[in-house]
Order: sequence, then C-alpha cells, then structure tokens
Amino acid sequence: MAETLQVEARELRGKRNNRRLRAGGMVPAVLYGHGKEVVSLSVPADALDTAIRHGSRMVSLAGAVNESAFIRECQWDTWGNHVVHVDFTRISEHEKVQVQVTIELRGEAPGVKAGGTVKHAIHELDLECEAGSIPEKISLSINNRELDGTITVADLELPAGAQALVDGSAIVVQCTEVAEQAEEEAGDGAEAEPEVIGRKKEDEEAES
Repeated sequence: MAETLQVEARELRGKRNNRRLRAGGMVPAVLYGHGKEVVSLSVPADALDTAIRHGSRMVSLAGAVNESAFIRECQWDTWGNHVVHVDFTRISEHEKVQVQVTIELRGEAPGVKAGGTVKHAIHELDLECEAGSIPEKISLSINNRELDGTITVADLELPAGAQALVDGSAIVVQCTEVAEQAEEEAGDGAEAEPEVIGRKKEDEEAES
C-alpha cells in the first residue's frame, strides 16, 4: 500500500523562499506528467524521509492535490543526509516504471565454513515493473550456497510481471574459495624496487 504524503500548494518560488520552507521543516516539490499542468508543492520533510527510508517510490499525495505519484528524483544536500527538493510524476498503479532496487543478502552460506568467501557482485538491480508492485528490496537467502555455488539474476524471485533489465546470466552472489596466492603475490610485490619519482628527469639531466 502506497504511503500518503500531505502536501501544500507552494505559491512563492525561488531560492530564498525555498530556504524558508526547509527551515520550517518542509521540502519544495513539483508534480508533473500525463500532459497536465506542473504544480509547485511542499511536503513535510519528516514524512518524506520516512517514505524514502521505507523504500517507497509510489506515494499518494493528499491535500493541495489528491493523486497517485511516483518519486522520480530527489536532490540531496551536500552531505547526502537530507532531501532539499523532490520531483513527483503522476502515475497509475498499473503503469510500468523502471526502478533500481537493493538486493539484500540473508543467512550464511555453508561454503564459508568450508573455507570459501561470499562475493556480492550486484548490490542493486534495475527492474521494470508496475508502479504498484515496486518492491522495497529483494531479499536473497544464501543459506544453501555451497563452495563454488552461484546465484544469477535469473534465479531471483521478482514481483509478478517484473522484468530484470540486465542479463539473466549475470552473477549476483558467488561463494568461492579464498585465493591461496594472495599472500604470495603480496610478498613478491614487497621485494620489488619502488619507483623513484624524479629519477628519469635526473638521469636525462645527467645525460645532457
């Protein structure tokens, strides 16, 4: 179920007015799409942060407008902690959208106890699915991954009607044997003579 965000009409625009909004706990926003007019809005920062933290992409806007919307783009502050502007697009529940969803590993691979290590190759997956079926995340169990066991994109359980936008043979997780040559290679590298910065220039000056 889509989270509901209470929005207000934003009559005044510009950097100064937007700073005042943010100081008052509101985030400037715009709503567009479906050939309708662009509407300037403001949304409570805490409610927006909660929706984003929950992985919500489709939301219900209520108040100044009453529509279903898709969080198209967020602009963050310099430190990446707070949203300073958000773009909403009008959307229907069954409309197809392209999104990026986090892949979260669960459990412990038996192959690790056999001397292996788990390599998580793909952390986020590009999907095309209905707006009303966007998953918060993809939980992937690795409890049955033995040594040399792999999980590909094709093995993932996706929402009904969803399609991965990457090659199905791409490896998401692999349990591989720890490389025994790592320490040997590190030792060989330590014995090599380090390059002396400026040596080439000194040699050229000597030759001249």
